[in-house]
Amino acid sequence: MTRLSFASYPHLLGFEQLDQLVERTAKAGSDGYPPYNIELIGEHCYRITLAVAGFAEADLAITVEDGQLFIRGQQRDDPKREYLHRGIAARQFTRSFVLAEYVEVEGASLESGLLHIDLVRRRPEPVVQTIRIATPS
Repeated sequence: MTRLSFASYPHLLGFEQLDQLVERTAKAGSDGYPPYNIELIGEHCYRITLAVAGFAEADLAITVEDGQLFIRGQQRDDPKREYLHRGIAARQFTRSFVLAEYVEVEGASLESGLLHIDLVRRRPEPVVQTIRIATPS
């Protein structure tokens, strides 16, 4: 069976990276931890909220790498504590989201065990370009 890709359509020039984008999104992970919501909070504004109870601000890292948003959490065990029962594990995670072109992280906040990451889509200025036709001399 032949696999169709965006690059196989002759009228879609320069869209080869869409195949890579689809593959990257599929690999983003299906692990359900930590749970999250994605909200539309304005015409071009989004909010990702992750439930990160037990994580301090110092345990969390938010980065954007090559158009992909990564949220990483790593709790550190306190070696001085002695547990009689341990039902709450110190668990690390990485959650990623592929960002569309012109989507930027506006900011992040942590309150009541919820990490909020605000995103905004900036509108690019429209570009009209006239191409001159060269004539051989």
